Amino acid sequence: MNQQEGGLVREKTYLTQQAKTEILQVLSFLENFEEEMDGLLEISAPNPYVKMSTYLVKRHLEAKAVTPTSLIGASGVPYATASRRMREMIDNGLIEQRPRTSTGKSYSLHPSAGMLEAWTQFSSRVRRMAAQSFGSADLRAGTQDYYFGGSYLEAQTIQPPQVLLEPLKLSGDLRVLVHGDPTFMVMHGLKRQFEQVVGCSIQQRAFSIDRLHEEAVKNAHRPTSRYDLIALDLPWLGEFAENGYLLPLDEVLDVERLQPSDFHTAGWQAAHWGGKPYGVPSQTTPELLFYRKDLLAEAGLEPPQTTDALLKAAARLNDPVQGRYGIAWNAARGTALGHTFMMTCADFGQPILDLPKQAGGYDASRLADGDYRPVIYSERALDAAEYLMALLQYSPPDILSMSWYERVRPFASGRVAMAYGYTLLAPYFEQNPACAAHGKVGFLPHPSGPNAQNIAPVGGYLLGIPANIAPERLEAAAEALIVFTSPEAQKLYVEHGSRTNPRYSVGADPEVRRLSPIFEAVDAMSWRDELQFWPRPPIPEINDIIRICGEECHDMLRGVKSPKAALQMAQDRADRMMREAGKL
Repeated sequence: MNQQEGGLVREKTYLTQQAKTEILQVLSFLENFEEEMDGLLEISAPNPYVKMSTYLVKRHLEAKAVTPTSLIGASGVPYATASRRMREMIDNGLIEQRPRTSTGKSYSLHPSAGMLEAWTQFSSRVRRMAAQSFGSADLRAGTQDYYFGGSYLEAQTIQPPQVLLEPLKLSGDLRVLVHGDPTFMVMHGLKRQFEQVVGCSIQQRAFSIDRLHEEAVKNAHRPTSRYDLIALDLPWLGEFAENGYLLPLDEVLDVERLQPSDFHTAGWQAAHWGGKPYGVPSQTTPELLFYRKDLLAEAGLEPPQTTDALLKAAARLNDPVQGRYGIAWNAARGTALGHTFMMTCADFGQPILDLPKQAGGYDASRLADGDYRPVIYSERALDAAEYLMALLQYSPPDILSMSWYERVRPFASGRVAMAYGYTLLAPYFEQNPACAAHGKVGFLPHPSGPNAQNIAPVGGYLLGIPANIAPERLEAAAEALIVFTSPEAQKLYVEHGSRTNPRYSVGADPEVRRLSPIFEAVDAMSWRDELQFWPRPPIPEINDIIRICGEECHDMLRGVKSPKAALQMAQDRADRMMREAGKL
């Protein structure tokens, strides 16, 4: 995979607050402790159960295969004795066997969910006992949660992914088409571990957003799909479902296995077309306002809740002489600015389509009926356009070429005080202690215009199964889809650097919440019904509407057209496109 295609080269990040790391630390400690004890007394008797479980769990977390022979060799007791003890552990559900060949004569060994749970709890207890006995300041601080509610939360800690008892039955690799963003790059970095989980090799191909759409559409017209799973941006769902590019998931798997109620409501709703789920949220990443808490505090400013307050804060924090600007946002021509315009319209209470109102916003659940038309030229849309024009004076000089990554990089470096950005881009400042914004960022939903509500427009990607997949690969693709979008997998992505999360259970995991304040902030927005997907409605024509808005608004920002003229032209072009498609 080319990791440069999405405009990002991901740096490896090693996090300490995670169950995997804690277990490995305790396993290492126990191994060293046992060596010391062996040196203390000349006579000793190894415990084969402990030795084999220690070896098995460690190899599992390191994504290394374990055979019966290697496990017996790690037991420290004679072969016959070790074989009996291993069989006892299998019979008691502590060890699971997975066939390595079609004959079933050769198999690998893996810790069961029960064994992993036991080691997770044991590791936490060992650290607490060490803190209580030896008075380590760091460990003592970590034990406070135990006495003030941590023991309750600990029961909700999500365990590492379990290996499938039966490896996926595929000819060749499991093939996945994805976007080249930080979350999917994390998945690529975990490739070896997931290969162990699913029991086959994984080939992941990544593209930038426009090239991803091009390749996914091209793939849909091939006689047989080149991919088993494809990622698609949320607004593309209508196009892919309406044109028959994706399989409805309720026809190929038991949807309840996906635990639908665990997904953020807006993300799960956005996966449906015509009442059917066509994909599973792989990442739910709302666009938020990132702001420098320290800079606002120094200026005596409150975090901006409205567009007027944001403009005032941007004006106060804008200092071009010192090389600092008030705000950065998506203003590059085409797709990037088109998204910005749509979401800014939503900030002023104007959807890009004539959607019916409902509590909390607008109803985008019946778009498959086809009863809609673009609304680009309106009073509230003009207010949104004027707001973008006002932002220009507090933005960096290169704002008209800034898109997804370019707007967050200057924010991370300290060149910009505020920025609109998706949560998936937070690693730029959260995982780089050397950058100016590290540890100083607050998160808000979009500031709202007059008489409008604060919302956080939902972005992100779904994983779906191509309709033209080879029939013999369908069952394996469905199982892989469940694995890659499971709470266990989602937590693993977060632990290795992702800042997207589509599930309530992962956001509530105490280990996840310790990694970043962004998860608690997004969960709170979801409970307040601020996460909304209607700002980017997933109709088949949405890509054309985004492109039209992005082109006309760019002319507006360059001063070539007035806001009224730009929006009128965008409306005319969108209406003409809809008429040609037979939709008006």
